[in-house]
Amino acid sequence: MNWSTLPPLSALRAFAAYAQHRSVEEAGAALNVSHAAISQQMRNLEAHMGLALLDRQGRRMTLTADGERLAEALIDGFGLISRTADELTGRDADRPLEISATPGFASTWLMPRLPDFRARHPELNLMIDPSSQVRRLEPGGLDVAIRYGDGNWHGLEAERLFLSPIVVVAAPALVGERQTVSPADLRSLPWLQELGTNEATDWFAEHGIEQNRAIGLTALPGNLMVEAARLGQGVIVTARLFVEADIRAGRLRLLFEDDRKKGYWMVTRPGIARPPLRQITAWLRREAAKASSQM
Repeated sequence: MNWSTLPPLSALRAFAAYAQHRSVEEAGAALNVSHAAISQQMRNLEAHMGLALLDRQGRRMTLTADGERLAEALIDGFGLISRTADELTGRDADRPLEISATPGFASTWLMPRLPDFRARHPELNLMIDPSSQVRRLEPGGLDVAIRYGDGNWHGLEAERLFLSPIVVVAAPALVGERQTVSPADLRSLPWLQELGTNEATDWFAEHGIEQNRAIGLTALPGNLMVEAARLGQGVIVTARLFVEADIRAGRLRLLFEDDRKKGYWMVTRPGIARPPLRQITAWLRREAAKASSQM
């Protein structure tokens, strides 16, 4: 970064405040200066950059295309600075602790255990995001994500909770007692897939099999997918963790198992964790150790 070419910080702050409020009066109040000072700082910024950032022709001043681009960058940048400062100084201590996990993991593993955490830490506010979408971990936002994989996520810290191989299972009512010889034998059966993933499609591709296009896939949330499999509505690819009890009880038949060393990981950003995050990660670590001892 070339620091010498950056516009004055005071001008950038004034322009960002105006862009956020779209009013020189409100921008002045936000920065505790006069609206005339905001207007002057924005003119200084335009002169420094040699660009028209504001369109002053109409009855109401608006941002130009260049102004919109700069405003977006400044609001994102100042927002990140503010959230990071709040996190480092502890001013965000009352912010809810936000956890992201797939619907299957949230419903099958996390939610049954969560009352124990609430009993231990009733003062903490929680936000559980049961989604297959991979979200960014950033200050002021998502605190911890539970992800399935090999633990290799660039720029993040990952701690393995437990291993859980991928399995292909189906209800005996769907597959009967026939001996499955190869993955190709499953082409003629209906398949279920977790919403937002390509697990079934990828499994066929990994085994060099073209999926039977005459039989469509049904995509639904992970917790509903397992229940639909129990009812004999399709074959599923899932982590063994979610269906271990069903396999043991005979509700689902184990057809194939992937022995690659993958599992569920607790993923956080590097750096000093705020107290609520330290409490949830310690609890997840203990619960995972107990679960692993019972596998």
